[in-house]
Amino acid sequence: LSCNNTTILLLLSLFSITSAFTTTTTTYTPQRITSSSSLFSSEEEEGDTVLYSDEDYDDEEPKQEQSTPWKKNARWNSLNPRVKLRIIQEQQNKAIENKQKREPAKDKQRRLMMMYKERQIDKRRAARVTRPTPLDSRNPLTSLTINELYSGTVISLTPYGVYVDIGTECDGLLHISQISRDDFVSHPREVFSPGDVVEDVRVMSYSSELKKLRLSLLPIESDEDPDDEDEDDPIALSDLTIDDELWGEIRRVTSYGAYVELGAEVDGFLHFMDHPEFGVVPGVKPSKFMRVGDRIRTWVSDVDLEKKRVKLTANRPAGLPGPRREMLR
Repeated sequence: LSCNNTTILLLLSLFSITSAFTTTTTTYTPQRITSSSSLFSSEEEEGDTVLYSDEDYDDEEPKQEQSTPWKKNARWNSLNPRVKLRIIQEQQNKAIENKQKREPAKDKQRRLMMMYKERQIDKRRAARVTRPTPLDSRNPLTSLTINELYSGTVISLTPYGVYVDIGTECDGLLHISQISRDDFVSHPREVFSPGDVVEDVRVMSYSSELKKLRLSLLPIESDEDPDDEDEDDPIALSDLTIDDELWGEIRRVTSYGAYVELGAEVDGFLHFMDHPEFGVVPGVKPSKFMRVGDRIRTWVSDVDLEKKRVKLTANRPAGLPGPRREMLR
């Protein structure tokens, strides 16, 4: 009897445990899958747990495409398009400069040399002048008349003068000393540029054999007669000695002195510091107290027979007797 009681108690305890387990667990009834979309069907049966459903994502908003950083910046969007373009260009130029700073020395030297050559080519192209008269239909030099006035075009500039095309077989040279008598011209570019039209240029001389033509912008002096051959012979430089007294006329004034006609083979040069009026008014240019056409009393201070130069002074030498009267106007 005791054994039977024990068996009955064990059975009762097992029955209670199995009943409690069955009440707490949930049964899952498998469904028949008719299609691939029915796997995540939205129909839920009572007592079933849905692991995954499309309805969880139906209410969510679609993801927006990721925008670029500058589109998110409200300040950048508010700028003027021109300002934006300028900022972009400045940053690009800055990047190019930084790249050039990091380039090797040889590459930089090569780049600068190519840039220099390109600018020289552009400069030569810009300096080219179109001649008004073709080379085939030009007049010979023998058709020119001495002291006749012509109009021409500036072809090129040199440190010593200007080459002018007046329609002849060769260009004429307008020397720098024949450009102006009143003003000092250190370089022809101060007055002319390639392509300028020159009016009333005078023919001084020409040589059809040597193909040379000399031009001038200075007017003919009243006492100058090209046909007069009875003038006295000029004074030879060998006849001049130091402290010789000579009267002359100023022909040309420069920034450092004046050239004086003495009746000698060449004109004498008078430095502005050797003029008696130098230093009277500080800072005055030589053209203020040395004017073309003035007669001046000078003395020979130096003679160079090899270079054919005569240096003058308007201050009376201290070793000579007599009054100290230097100029006569």
